[in-house]
Amino acid sequence: MADQHEVSGTLTIPSLRWAEPPEGPVLVLLDQTRLPVEEAELACTDVPALVQAIRTLAVRGAPLLGIAGAYGVALAAARGFDVDDAAEALAHARPTAANLAYGVQRAAAAYRGAVADGADAEAAAAAALAEARAVHAEDIEASTRMAEHGRALLGRLLPGGAHRILTHCNTGALVSGGQGTALAVALAAHRAGELRRLWVDETRPLLQGARLTAYEAARAGMAYTVLADGAAGSLFSAGEVDAVLIGADRIAADGAVANKIGSYPLAVLARYHHVPFIVVAPTSTVDLQTEEGAAIEVEQRPGHEVTEFSLPHMWGAGAEAGTGIPVAPLGAHAYNPAFDVTPAELVTAIVTEAGVVSPVTRDGLSEVCSTSRWSKSRSGNGMMAE
Repeated sequence: MADQHEVSGTLTIPSLRWAEPPEGPVLVLLDQTRLPVEEAELACTDVPALVQAIRTLAVRGAPLLGIAGAYGVALAAARGFDVDDAAEALAHARPTAANLAYGVQRAAAAYRGAVADGADAEAAAAAALAEARAVHAEDIEASTRMAEHGRALLGRLLPGGAHRILTHCNTGALVSGGQGTALAVALAAHRAGELRRLWVDETRPLLQGARLTAYEAARAGMAYTVLADGAAGSLFSAGEVDAVLIGADRIAADGAVANKIGSYPLAVLARYHHVPFIVVAPTSTVDLQTEEGAAIEVEQRPGHEVTEFSLPHMWGAGAEAGTGIPVAPLGAHAYNPAFDVTPAELVTAIVTEAGVVSPVTRDGLSEVCSTSRWSKSRSGNGMMAE
C-alpha cells in the first residue's frame, strides 16, 4: 500500500511517498541529488538512511523536511525501533529548518499519546503514521492557499501583470507535498498569464536554482532564465526585476527570515532599487520561540562544497571531500553557511497560508499565526495543527 497524493504538474513522480511492500514499510524519496540528470527514487528503510538523505540533500526544502521528519518517526515506530532516539536524530539532522523538528514532534507526540492511552505497539505506530499523513495533507492545502494569497499580493503591488520575478534556490513542488511556496506563487501567475519572465539564480554552491528550479520551470512551461548569483545586481540596475520571491527555512518572532545563502544580498538590492521582496512560507516555518534573527542557528556545511566543483549526484552515498574537481588550492579554508538571515525591515511581506503579513512586524506575525489553523506547539518549536 502506498500513499497517493496528487503530483504537481512540474513533477512526474512525487517528491516523497509512504509505501508498504511485503518486506515492510519504507519512505520513498525522489532523489534530488540526481536531478536534473535523472529522476530516481531512493527508498529509506530506517531512520539512519533518512537522516543521511536529509544531510546529503536527497530530500530538502523546509515543508518537505517537515513531512519527511513526521514519516521518519512513523517508520521507526512501524519497524520497531526506538521512537525517542529516532525523533532526536531526525530533529537535529539540519538545525536551521524549523519544519523538520516540527514534523518530527507532531508524529512523536501522536505516538507517545497513543502509548499513554494504553495502545499497543502496532496501534501507536498507526497513530504516528496518521499524524504524518495529516502533516502531509495540511502542507498540500497550505501550498494552494499560499499560491492564492501570493498571486493576489502581486496583483496589488504590480497591477497589470507581465511580472518579471527573481527567485533564489528552489521552492516548488520539490520542497512540498503540493506545489511549493514561492515558486507556487510564480506558477499561479504563469497559469493566469501574468508572468513574463522567471529569473532563476543558480544558487551557489550546490546549484539548487539551476538544477531544480529550472527543472520545475521547464516542466511547467514557464519562461525562465538562469543567471549566476553575482549577476542579479545587473538585472536590478537594468530595471528587469519587478519582484523577488523566496521561501524560508525559519522565521523568527521579529520577522527575520533565514533562507538559502544569498537571500540577504537580494533583499539589500531589492530595497535599494525599490523592488518588493516577498517571502512565502507556511506558518509552520514561523518559530515564535526564537525572539530575533540573530538567535537563529545557521547550519555550516562542509568546506569541500565550495573548494571542489561537483554536482551532488556525483557524491554517492557517504561521499567525502576529494570526489569533485578542485577549484581552490589544496588545504584552502572555506566559509560555507547554508543560510543567511534577512532582517524584517528588508522584507516587504510574508505570505502564509493564513494570509499576508505586511508590514512585517512582531505583532503582525503573531496575529497571523494565532488566527490560522495552527496553534502553538507544546514543544515550543513553532506551530502545531489543532
